Amino acid sequence: MTVSEKHMANAIRALAMDAVEAANSGHPGMPMGMADVATVLFSDFLKFDPKAPKWADRDRFVLSAGHGSMLIYSLLHLTGYARPTLEDIRNFRQLSSPCAGHPENFKLEGVETTTGPLGQGFATAVGMAVAERHLNALFGDDLVDHKTWVIAGDGCLMEGINHEAVGLAGHLGLGRLNVLWDDNGITIDGKTDLSTSEDIPARYRASGWHVVSCDGHDFADIRKALSEAEADPRPSLVACKTIIGYGAPTKQGTSATHGAPLGDEEIAGTRAALGWDHDPFVIPEDILASWRQLGEKGAAAHAEWDKRLSGHAQAGEFQRRMAGELPDGKAMQDYLESLAKDPPKVATRKASEMALGAITEALPEMLGGSADLTGSNNTKTSSTKPLTKDDYSGRYIYYGIREFGMAAAMNGMALHGGIIPYGGTFLVFTDYCRGAMRLSAIQNARVVYVMTHDSIGLGEDGPTHQPIEHVQSLRLMPNMQVFRPADAIETAECWALAIKRADGPSTLALTRQGLPPLRHDVSVNLCEKGGYRLKAADAEKRVVLIATGSEVSLAMDIAAKLEAAGHGADVVSMPCTELFDAQSADYRQELLGSDGVLRVSIEAGTTFGWERYTGLDGLRFGIDSFGASAPIEDLYAHFGLTVDAITPQIIKKIG
Repeated sequence: MTVSEKHMANAIRALAMDAVEAANSGHPGMPMGMADVATVLFSDFLKFDPKAPKWADRDRFVLSAGHGSMLIYSLLHLTGYARPTLEDIRNFRQLSSPCAGHPENFKLEGVETTTGPLGQGFATAVGMAVAERHLNALFGDDLVDHKTWVIAGDGCLMEGINHEAVGLAGHLGLGRLNVLWDDNGITIDGKTDLSTSEDIPARYRASGWHVVSCDGHDFADIRKALSEAEADPRPSLVACKTIIGYGAPTKQGTSATHGAPLGDEEIAGTRAALGWDHDPFVIPEDILASWRQLGEKGAAAHAEWDKRLSGHAQAGEFQRRMAGELPDGKAMQDYLESLAKDPPKVATRKASEMALGAITEALPEMLGGSADLTGSNNTKTSSTKPLTKDDYSGRYIYYGIREFGMAAAMNGMALHGGIIPYGGTFLVFTDYCRGAMRLSAIQNARVVYVMTHDSIGLGEDGPTHQPIEHVQSLRLMPNMQVFRPADAIETAECWALAIKRADGPSTLALTRQGLPPLRHDVSVNLCEKGGYRLKAADAEKRVVLIATGSEVSLAMDIAAKLEAAGHGADVVSMPCTELFDAQSADYRQELLGSDGVLRVSIEAGTTFGWERYTGLDGLRFGIDSFGASAPIEDLYAHFGLTVDAITPQIIKKIG
């Protein structure tokens, strides 16, 4: 019997409903509804090679509607990726299986990005499309000539981040980005008209997108729509009108198939309706062979690309960038040594700009931007001209007021490869970025967040803009390294560490106000240990002052006053608690002092969490309320963060 496209699509449906049923958990409806569209996409449009999942010029496929994870797991298995195996799929959503409830990029090579929080896959794909165009402008069609395909659901298009991503993609003219909208009219609560009545195609057209629609269960119509999307120079939205849970006799087209197993009776009815007379997890040999043959189609294109790469004048540089390897060189050390000769009194946001000048000149893979705060974040350098739809070779993106969209797009650039993205906004607006920052950490994405105006030190803008809990809350995030440098030298050292880190994101929390130079020795990157002794006690040590950022200079002044009173005081600068926590117990103990020495923390933010270093008997100086609107000197005095306010309390405590 000839294997039809419908037979191939039904294999996806069967695996999806069987896996969800076996797990007694999951979302069968979307994979069943989009199986026909996915079959056409993988058959005729997507460029991929299951034997080389990391091939640099493959098309990127993003399942933004990550709850429908069995769609991508089925496609990867059927087309011949090493994993997931059928056994992996049998164990869907179990601890032993890489087939998690939502796709995770570090568990399966064919998964480009971790998805699940709706809208973020879509926005991440925008970053991938930016990366493709940028690298194409640098290396040409011979090495970079691929597309980004997205499957998104109604929820992805409702989320606020979708509006940010759509606007940015339209503005940048990302014609290699094609979004296949699973237009099934159903969310968990029921029909979409319960919650929305917007004209979605009109919104996309108004944002500079090409829009086309198709019957998502008519293979010829799907193929026609995808061909039109592929040919249009604008980003495309393909509205695929589908039936959620297609084939389920009593539940298709309803929210009952969205997030729950179908049940034995409904699955039996579905098998009958689809003509699928096979046991659970059984794929007939002829259907599997057709899928595997389809999966082999990309090998020829891959082989041709390998030939072009081998003879390309820029092959070495391209491979270096895609591997995420830093070039050999002493640019940062040379910059540090020049800085040490005459350390400036500058805000660390300015020190960051100075360091970025050297970094962006030495590392062409650095691509920066800001969410409409370029002049405040100091993220643009002389080496980074704007990236626009007329010139994708630029290395600076004006993201506009799109903090969340910026962060997600940077994830896409990092995951695509060939780019180290960084982007800025005010630290308080990490609240807007947080969902994407969390996914940066989950996905081990090499992204650098440049977050300025890091405390009440920003002054008169007041409590809405003064971060209090933000630094500590970011420190709570697993795999996020948070740097709060104290002067220009620490800022450069922290930048060096953030760029060097290839297995996760970094956040730099930077001041608006000028800070005095505290360091001169740059022979060793002292920030690499997370915390180090900036000043040793002169008199017998009674106190260890632990501080970060702008409060390190305050700690130095307090130490001087304590020493004058006969109380020896160490000062520990702790720019990165995550790196400090990774040091040996002996190092941490030696730095923080033995029993009988008072430990004191000073940071212009919440005192929550500092007891892990001070102990319950130590002192913690900070701010456990919201800020206020006033000049910086008045604010520090008001909140008791001054030498005269803190020193007497320390002396009283040590007796």
